[in-house]
Amino acid sequence: MNRHFSVSPRPLAAALTTLLALGAAPVFAQSTTGSIFGQVPANTGESVLIKSSTGISRTVNVDNRGRYSATELPLGTYTVSLLHDGNVVDTRNDISLRVGSGTEVSFEPAAKNLGAVSVSANTTPAIDVTAIDSRTVITADELARLPLARSAEAIALLAPGVTGNSGGYTGPTGQSLVSFGGSAASENAYYINGFNTTDPQRGMGGLTLPYGSIEQQEIYTGGYSAQYGRSDGGVINMVGKRGTNEWHFGGQVLWQPAFAQADGTNTYYTNGLPASPVAGGLYDPNSRNHQWVTTYDAYIGGPLIKDKLFLFVSAEATKQEGNTVNDVSNAKPYVDYTYKSPKWYAKLDWNITDSNILEITGASNKLEKSGTIYDYDYTTLSRGSYVNQDDRIKTGGDLYTAKFTSYITDALTFTATYGKMKLLNYDVPGNYDGSLTYLTYIANQNPALNGGIPIGNNQTTQSLFNPNRHNTTDNLRIDLTYQLGSHTISAGIDNQNSRAIDQGSQNSGNGYYWDYEYTTTPGVALIPSLGVGAPANYPNGGSRYYAIQHVNNSIASVRSAQRAQYIEDKWQVTDRWLLSLGLRNDQFTDYNANGDAYIRQHSAQWAPRLGFSWDVNGDSSFKVYGNAGRYYLGLPLNPALNAAGAYVSTQQYFTYSGIAADGTPIGLTAFSKPVSSNNTYGVLPDPKTVTAQNIRPEYQDEFILGFSKTLGTNWVYGAKLTQRILRNAIDDYCDVPTIENKAAQLGYTVSATNSCYLINPGRANTFTVVDDTGAYRSVSLSNAEMSFPPLKRKYYALETFLEHPFDGHWYGKVDYVFSRSYGDTEGQLRSDIQQTAASTSIDWDFPSLMVNSNGAQSNDHTHQLKAFGYYQINPEWQVSGDISLVSGNPRNCLGFYGPDQTDPNGYGSYYHWCGGQPSPPGTHRLPWIKTVDAGVAYSPAFADHKLSFSLNVFNLFNSQTIVNAYPYYQISPGTPDPLYGSAVDRQQPRYVRLTASYDY
Repeated sequence: MNRHFSVSPRPLAAALTTLLALGAAPVFAQSTTGSIFGQVPANTGESVLIKSSTGISRTVNVDNRGRYSATELPLGTYTVSLLHDGNVVDTRNDISLRVGSGTEVSFEPAAKNLGAVSVSANTTPAIDVTAIDSRTVITADELARLPLARSAEAIALLAPGVTGNSGGYTGPTGQSLVSFGGSAASENAYYINGFNTTDPQRGMGGLTLPYGSIEQQEIYTGGYSAQYGRSDGGVINMVGKRGTNEWHFGGQVLWQPAFAQADGTNTYYTNGLPASPVAGGLYDPNSRNHQWVTTYDAYIGGPLIKDKLFLFVSAEATKQEGNTVNDVSNAKPYVDYTYKSPKWYAKLDWNITDSNILEITGASNKLEKSGTIYDYDYTTLSRGSYVNQDDRIKTGGDLYTAKFTSYITDALTFTATYGKMKLLNYDVPGNYDGSLTYLTYIANQNPALNGGIPIGNNQTTQSLFNPNRHNTTDNLRIDLTYQLGSHTISAGIDNQNSRAIDQGSQNSGNGYYWDYEYTTTPGVALIPSLGVGAPANYPNGGSRYYAIQHVNNSIASVRSAQRAQYIEDKWQVTDRWLLSLGLRNDQFTDYNANGDAYIRQHSAQWAPRLGFSWDVNGDSSFKVYGNAGRYYLGLPLNPALNAAGAYVSTQQYFTYSGIAADGTPIGLTAFSKPVSSNNTYGVLPDPKTVTAQNIRPEYQDEFILGFSKTLGTNWVYGAKLTQRILRNAIDDYCDVPTIENKAAQLGYTVSATNSCYLINPGRANTFTVVDDTGAYRSVSLSNAEMSFPPLKRKYYALETFLEHPFDGHWYGKVDYVFSRSYGDTEGQLRSDIQQTAASTSIDWDFPSLMVNSNGAQSNDHTHQLKAFGYYQINPEWQVSGDISLVSGNPRNCLGFYGPDQTDPNGYGSYYHWCGGQPSPPGTHRLPWIKTVDAGVAYSPAFADHKLSFSLNVFNLFNSQTIVNAYPYYQISPGTPDPLYGSAVDRQQPRYVRLTASYDY
């Protein structure tokens, strides 16, 4: 069975003329900066002097309403002084900025940070009345206090509506990915210091900073400005630390001991036993997995030239050692492994003048894996003899960026950012033996031929990869910000180029691998539509056992070019009303292995962004806000490697009369030719025929309405309504005969070599085909002719929160989200079957696969309750906690098609039918996911509180809820799959982290 899993910028001048006018409200280019603004009493001053701890000094004028604003300020600590006739008449000290936030520093009555952190003697909890978006900002100080796993995604889980992904997906350095607002885990965007670090091949995660180098992390969950794009999930934006006028250095040692880690929960067969069980009902002895982790990190930062040139450098090294006992069918039964994670970060800041700043960033985050494979006795649960060395793997990568900021005038700011990133995919087998053939599902071997004990071999490598395999990205941004009266206008370009180099793989050994299967109905044809008959009609087929020979080969280099332009006006209509009017235009071009464009989406992809903020009482105590926006998502590089590529993925079916000593079947009789349900026979399709004509990018519309209000002097509460509607998607369509039949009706003779076509699913599509004369023809199919339902993915949510800002003693926040994510598609991925081929999922391949597809999608969690905070008992002792209670996602049941349990398209047990009954997604649910993390820290007075010791316990109550259950109900019609309903992915067992740190 084949499971393929499967521009020129427009002038901005015209767009500028469409705005009502040309600011008092802050605007941020890719949110690497902050803003200071405020109100000055009449006749008390003409200008405001803003000076940072790194020597940057800006003087801005006060307008005739007594307002001033300074945008695009690097994060740091500032002194703000009110000037009259050039003399200081009042000053506010120690003003700290938050990324993407406006900090109000008014001289009547006092300064207050509208990002919810007090920066002066103001007891009123802060509300940012300049923000119309939905985001959470976590600072380095909060990261040091909260009990969090050391990843950008663990930080993102603090934000409301963000959940762990249900597919077990991981990013470039092994971090577990997250889902925003029900979207697929591939639909998010990652940034470091303004540079887009998202994985270009599948969109699954991105390069992130070493944990100790994060100054602030911004988590956008919706409503973001026209400056952001290429995401219809969320945005994780990290800003790294920088040097100041004082030298600081420090370091940490972190240890996760194996003895303090709870045992995992074993996995057992849940639906009968396979033909040749290895250890009775035991499938995967997770309780035998153990690991210990040690991390060292250090940093130093300070002035190379005071007030001019600053350096910050940090390095981190993590070493994880342990053993993994894999499931009984795995070719690597027991692995002793070592994972190394070398990371570094460096930033150079040069204040060329008060008006010109240059920032240079370098960062690296990599994961290196190696190990030793042993045999394993699953009956006695003991390690056996040496088998082989495991693959040597290197992932992650490096980036280098430069950002130039020029305050051309008090009103005009120019920024330019350029960077390059390289992500590794190195995977080379250890002591590879090419004479052996890879085997899978040996527990399904005929027990009459193996004595009831599965026969395997020592081939542990299924696929071979080019050692040069990697991805690259370069990104250029140019932004202009102009203030005129009550308007802040920003405009810019955002251009990105990506390449996938030598991606793909080929089979090990002789170029194929064997898959053992069996059926309880050997007299019934397996896949009639592909010419795969009934095993019983062939020698030895009456035994009901058969083997499939798989051949897979796909290695290619492809690229894409993504261009965007935007314009935005933040208009302070009155002292209480702020309007945000934005417009973004994206273009996408993708190229196949020959360098030919197979998608050119150059027509305008207009993405309007409209928002407002109403300071109801005029004192930042009550804000009502809302926004509406459209968000486009570019196609990842992945489709160029399959739907637009020349890959081979075929299967040939055999009966057999014996099993050789190396585990391969012998006495073979073929009962099919090499077949492919998706026509994947290694022919590079004509790039003009790969996609439907005028194919549009994936995009989503979002609507938000909310409020925030102070409660007394120490609390803030609020609520927000969100709706997201996926309007368009791109996926592959593999029902080639339907296209050929419609062509025949139009008088064309077509024999397509395409494996699948890229379409906008759920609507009419027009295909370009080549007839027998070599002429290009257009063939249109309505959605009814394609037999598809309309595309649907809808998400709605009600969020409520209650927050107690830090008052020197304690901080706490509780939020609750009620939400639904439903429709007939998850988006780019299929998490329930852990499909990783973004935008070429199993959905929409054939009409039969979309029958009964409407329901709750994989990342749907109806209830989410989160609470986190910390309490400073005294200057030496602090306690902290993080609680998450999330209702379970759908547990799906997939089987053969229809009441008669057939396989019309050769996909096996992948249809939305369960034992002959309709089985829409969301019919059943997994249990609640409950997590409690706790921490305690001690900073002794004898070390001036610079030395600290902490203990963190993660998953305190050792909940190991299933977050992904095996969905396949049958091996073949009438033959139950023994693993149906068993755990594919669970919560990580309880573990403990001990930390010693010193900061000077």
